[in-house]
Amino acid sequence: MALSGLQIQKLLPKTNCKECGSNTCLAFAMKLAAKKAELSLCPYASEEAIQVLGAASEPPVKGIELGADKSLKLGEETVLYRHEKTFVNQTAFAVNINDTDPPEKIEKTLNAVKDYQLERVGEILEIDMVAVTQKDNDVEKFVEIVKKAWDMTKRPLVIRSNDQKSLTEVAIAIKGSNSVLAGATPETIDELQAVAAENGHILSVTAETLDELVALTAKIKKSGFNNLLLQFQTNSLAEQFQVSSIARRAALKDSYKPLGYPSLFFIESGDLLEETTVAITELCKYGGICVLPSFDPAQMAALMTLRLNIYTDPQKPIQVEPKVYPIGEPKSDSPVFLTTNFSLTYFIVSGEIENSGTSAWLVVPECEGMSVLTAWAAGKFSGPYIAKFIKECGLEEQVTTREIIIPGYVAQISGELEESLPGWKALVGPQEASDIESFVKARL
Repeated sequence: MALSGLQIQKLLPKTNCKECGSNTCLAFAMKLAAKKAELSLCPYASEEAIQVLGAASEPPVKGIELGADKSLKLGEETVLYRHEKTFVNQTAFAVNINDTDPPEKIEKTLNAVKDYQLERVGEILEIDMVAVTQKDNDVEKFVEIVKKAWDMTKRPLVIRSNDQKSLTEVAIAIKGSNSVLAGATPETIDELQAVAAENGHILSVTAETLDELVALTAKIKKSGFNNLLLQFQTNSLAEQFQVSSIARRAALKDSYKPLGYPSLFFIESGDLLEETTVAITELCKYGGICVLPSFDPAQMAALMTLRLNIYTDPQKPIQVEPKVYPIGEPKSDSPVFLTTNFSLTYFIVSGEIENSGTSAWLVVPECEGMSVLTAWAAGKFSGPYIAKFIKECGLEEQVTTREIIIPGYVAQISGELEESLPGWKALVGPQEASDIESFVKARL
């Protein structure tokens, strides 16, 4: 039976030392109860606590850290569906290169991975990893390509080879990068496990059937090595969907440890539409690392946008920083607009102001990421509240105009805003951001 946070706290040292990353032992106990932390983070846990809480406190899906700074995280999921709470660590995208590719193609792909950036609702999205696949028998050449990929991108790598010697040489060459060695089989697991552990890498394991894979991961975990990825062998999109769902449900609902690891999946299609479909399935059905066979900027933009939507916390809207934003090159007498700090609202409104061809100031108070009507209903977009923000941010010293354009949906706050901001006039703008351009032309 699962223990509550208070029951877990009784087994902790109660020193509130903060060495686990939490402010108090109770806060750490709550994380353990929610399976968002591991008992190993507590340096003073007693033998009794380790015995009682050790396995029970592990997240149902093992957390994996990649990269030299361990900033790329996988796993640690606690729900099957995003709306139940939220997904935690998003699917990582990798772009594959082969050691048989022409040098100019390898160079071009690595530069594309290094330089690619997509800005979406205020976030800068980048490609997470590079995969290098060995198809030739030249070990030295393979090692050089892997080292080049690491030196150029400084992103964690996925190294795929059927040759144990090649994987061993590569693991040593990029020691400290916290990369992935793919993929160990029942025949190669003993040697590759030792290589991965010695050089600080993650090991992906694979087998022909799910039962064989379960036996393999259980054996490795029992030996003490636990930095694993699951590499399912599937023959169709339907089977990929089914196996991924079975594994995640077993880990979350049944606490089945042999399947409680993130996954690694290589897409090998040759058809861009089919590749995109498979990648979307990985995104929607719990993929850990999804390796794309090549780089296509249009495909990457679509996948990253979808990923951003799926892995946004439904209980915490995306927000921009509350402040006064210059749109274009505004002067002291330029128009002043008002909106909330919900990212989507901000970017739509600022974009429409730009499209109108005018420069303006955009006032964005703290609204906890709510939309205009939601913030107004919650008391976060009232006249006095907005007036207080304007006075505190120094807008009155920044501009000479004393007119502020408020969203049409909250026309009712115009009177109280003028009362709270003596000398200012509130102009009621359009209800829809798409009408800002016509409003500017007609009124300004």
